[in-house]
Amino acid sequence: MNAVVLDHITKTYDAGKVLAVDDVSLQVAAGELFGLIGPDGAGKTSIFRILTTLLLPDKGHAAVNGLDCVKDYKAIRRSVGYMPGRFSLYQDLTVAENLHFFATLFGTTIEANYSLIKDIYEQIKPFSGRRAGKLSGGMKQKLALCCALVHKPEVLFLDEPTTGVDAVSRKEFWEMLKTLKQQGITIVVSTPYMDEAVLCERIALIQDGRIMSVDTPAKVVAAFPVKLYAVKAADIYRLLTSLRGDNSISSCYAFGEYVHVTFRDEAAHDLQAWQQTLAAQGHEQVEVKIISPSIEDSFIRLMQEKQNAQP
Repeated sequence: MNAVVLDHITKTYDAGKVLAVDDVSLQVAAGELFGLIGPDGAGKTSIFRILTTLLLPDKGHAAVNGLDCVKDYKAIRRSVGYMPGRFSLYQDLTVAENLHFFATLFGTTIEANYSLIKDIYEQIKPFSGRRAGKLSGGMKQKLALCCALVHKPEVLFLDEPTTGVDAVSRKEFWEMLKTLKQQGITIVVSTPYMDEAVLCERIALIQDGRIMSVDTPAKVVAAFPVKLYAVKAADIYRLLTSLRGDNSISSCYAFGEYVHVTFRDEAAHDLQAWQQTLAAQGHEQVEVKIISPSIEDSFIRLMQEKQNAQP
């Protein structure tokens, strides 16, 4: 059974001038931890707003747990949890007041579903009397998650929940999601962080409102069609500029202290000869190696293929 279905969804803004979601179709299985991966402006938030009935699509059909996102919006709102990317709780209310307020909105109590939020709430309980606006980023994140879970939703939508929080809080948050998944909740999470993609069971890579790939993280990486090289030199900027002027190179982009490179004709390329050529061109401390691609490498290649296919 699919908990979430998007069937050829399109959404525009400014009287059709801005295309935010472009013919998107995908399915999320019940109980799955699914990631929507893409940069800012890719269309992630618009998709979440459509699925949580806050936004009407221009075209296509969207459903959550078999319920139509337009016709059955009241039933969907009772059965889903939504944590927007921006902290949207009442900052002048305390932690406890926010949680009680949202429980009341859904006609329940904190105690009724306390077992679901217990592990998360226990971490912020010492601050239950503090105003929400005075919490740290990580604590705000945990409070928002508790409020999204207080009515025990069947599907949980988390829009960039780890943006702007520290590395420790990010790790803790994903551990919480794994625990929630074990309780049968379908989780759909969006993130611009490519390293978080591997923490999902399946992912959809999205750019400019279009889905470029939907699969498990391992299969997305395995689909990388050519060898990937990492090269660095003492002057990384000069190296990058030089490589981009080489017609034998298909793609070339900076990646930390290295430049990641693919070639048009892999068979005709010799690693040692290339390193010697770079040294002969005056590049110092040259290092070249073959590496395994990451989700980010796969995303960049798919994005470049999409751009090259455009007329």
